[in-house]
Amino acid sequence: MSRAEQPSRRAVLTAAVAAAVAGGAGPAVAADTAPGAGRPDQAPARLVDNRFWTSYADWRGGLAKGTRAVAGARPGLVIATAAGTVAYTDPHIGKTADWEYGSWTSPVHKLTVPSTEAIASWNAHTPDGTWLQVELKGTYSDGTDTPWYVMGRWAAGDQDIRRTSVDDQTDDKSSIWTDTFAIDDPATGLRLTSYRLRLTLYRKPGTKKTPTVWRLGAMGSDIPDRFTVPASTPGLAQELIVPRYSQEIHAGQYPEYDNGGEAWCSPTSSQMIIEYWGGRLTPEQLAWVDPTYADPQVCHAARYTFDYQYAGCGNWPFNAAYAATFDGLQGVVTRLGSLTDLETLIAAGIPAITSQSFLKEELTGAGYGTSGHLMTVIGFTAEGDVIANDPASPSDEAVRRVYKRAEWEKIWLRTKRYNASGKVVSGTGGVCYLYFPARPTPRQCKALAAVGVR
Repeated sequence: MSRAEQPSRRAVLTAAVAAAVAGGAGPAVAADTAPGAGRPDQAPARLVDNRFWTSYADWRGGLAKGTRAVAGARPGLVIATAAGTVAYTDPHIGKTADWEYGSWTSPVHKLTVPSTEAIASWNAHTPDGTWLQVELKGTYSDGTDTPWYVMGRWAAGDQDIRRTSVDDQTDDKSSIWTDTFAIDDPATGLRLTSYRLRLTLYRKPGTKKTPTVWRLGAMGSDIPDRFTVPASTPGLAQELIVPRYSQEIHAGQYPEYDNGGEAWCSPTSSQMIIEYWGGRLTPEQLAWVDPTYADPQVCHAARYTFDYQYAGCGNWPFNAAYAATFDGLQGVVTRLGSLTDLETLIAAGIPAITSQSFLKEELTGAGYGTSGHLMTVIGFTAEGDVIANDPASPSDEAVRRVYKRAEWEKIWLRTKRYNASGKVVSGTGGVCYLYFPARPTPRQCKALAAVGVR
């Protein structure tokens, strides 16, 4: 998004960040370091916990009702004999239909970081006539439980149901903000200490079709309140060759998807990295796009990441799930702790999509301000500055930008900032999308593990 200080529900997603850091001894995995970290008498605090279920043994665990694990090069979960049939009324088209379903509930995951926020993500194949739902149920530090919260209702297509987040979910201790679980008042010290995920797979009655889910998990975090962060020390000079696409050349196109291309920073960034990894759309898939439009794949990405409740293309897990619909790709949503983490990924050939918000004067050379914007980090200069493909550019040719390291790190990692009116609002605290091969190389595996993703 390139429009200065637009209203965005992202302005409330990280309002519930904690001033106190719940940490512990151990490696700094996808984490910033607390003040004093690095002294020999104090281990760095870990601020992010990632847990993903991906293996055959993972899918064999948990509680299955009408589902079964499948082995192979990419183990997953499918419907076996349906556990029952349920009617679902799609709130966005008003249509009620019956669906067979099966479910799988993960074992309880105890968070290594008692968390103020959690974001689920998943990778799946949903043929026509199928869809899935992801829910989260957690336990608080006071021993009570959350309700089952819907984290997303998703299908790769949009013919059977409209993919959607679910608003107005709260128990007066926590709430769901589109795609993010958040403690309502972190200052009380309340935290999420553990959770289970429930995956429900749906198909039209009488068919043998089934969704196949390869990856399911969540990122929990407790990022301290901070208006600024210290700049990390440059350690890499390298640039990846990533396709360049502008969202701005799509302004006014398909306004039914969040008023057209000017708001398409997230799907535009996603499409850049998908194509970096070799993902391509066929002419048949793009046939619905007006043939006079340039870069039709960007229009396609907007349509197929669109969240009908949020009324936008910026649902973080929906973007990761879209990336994973391309053969050989997987995607996750996480948080990173510094540009050093991004250097680790770039060195292994893995670009990243980062979320940031800033005033025009806070990012030299951007030429705009925004309350929420996604860019693709593709490398670093010899001076350590960030090389980014910024979709908020007037043309594809102008997409490659170089931004000052300290400015970038601040606007990406902070959780609090002042808007143009001088009001304190929130930042994203290091949110990042990572798309990478289904079969990463050993070097890529090592880099991903170093930032907490397995």
